[in-house]
Amino acid sequence: MSSTAHAHRTHPTSDEGKIPGQSTARTTRGSFAHLCSLASGWVGSKWAFSAAVLIVVVWAATGPIFHYSNTWQLVINTGTTIVTFLMVFLIQNTQNRDAQAINLKLNELIRSIGSASNQMMDIETLSDDELNVLHQRYEKIRAECVRRKKGPKQ
Repeated sequence: MSSTAHAHRTHPTSDEGKIPGQSTARTTRGSFAHLCSLASGWVGSKWAFSAAVLIVVVWAATGPIFHYSNTWQLVINTGTTIVTFLMVFLIQNTQNRDAQAINLKLNELIRSIGSASNQMMDIETLSDDELNVLHQRYEKIRAECVRRKKGPKQ
């Protein structure tokens, strides 16, 4: 993109440049995504950590009452297993959403810079071998930059 074309970029005043599916009023996502968003906010809080510590302390304090029985041990083991199992899906959903948002933001940055290589916009769809080839290419570029920074050998 020439500097003249770049200088004439304006913010869209009509429907041009709007995100597809985006209206002026924010819409709610699916129920699962909404639940995950609320749960991840709460689970990552100091209050959730405090509740977990309290549960462990109460469980440990009841050990002598239940004579450290197998059932007493089974309660904490079952509880932690169920919570861990559910957290895997919650964390994965949150990470997928965050990764998608970051990729979209990076794609917009690449798109907005006229001299950027647009081939990078969909690299998340490449195979591991193709990603390794790109990695090697950029490692060579980095090594060349380091070499230039050091200057000619004397």
